[in-house]
Amino acid sequence: MAKRRMRKRKPVRLKVVRRILDSLNENLGIEDDFSDVFLEIAEFGELNLLLGDRVPLVMTINRPEDLGDVVAVTFPTLRGLLRWNLEVRWCAVDRGAIPFLMNGADCMAAGVQMVDPNIERGDLIWIRDEEHGKPIAMGWALIDAEEMNTATKGKALRTIHWIGDDLWEIES
Repeated sequence: MAKRRMRKRKPVRLKVVRRILDSLNENLGIEDDFSDVFLEIAEFGELNLLLGDRVPLVMTINRPEDLGDVVAVTFPTLRGLLRWNLEVRWCAVDRGAIPFLMNGADCMAAGVQMVDPNIERGDLIWIRDEEHGKPIAMGWALIDAEEMNTATKGKALRTIHWIGDDLWEIES
């Protein structure tokens, strides 16, 4: 895969990104006023990013066709998850899965230990360490929460962003 780079980066006022922030509050319960933050928007490959103080906090990406309707989904990046301590749309994996996820591998069902019961196929969710609860990666749910809890074979998530990838390593 070609290395993605940031393009069309420009500063914006709060009122320009209010729709994105309202979407985060409505869908995920994230409340942040951003009044003292330098806001920018940029394109990063297929992602549209919202940067706060030069750190990518929110991304908007289209859901793949094979996972349902192609709609734009707004979700925090891993750095955004660290800022807001989100407690919805997650799954926890055991220690054995972490090295693979850190290299960008898809998450297999055998590694999933716990899952938010409200996850459905096609949701964008984040993956956390079972022991510490810190975000490791994020991806598209290939199966729903109930099946994720019981499955022992196959892929559970298609990983799109992980600690150490090019989005995580963006230099300001």
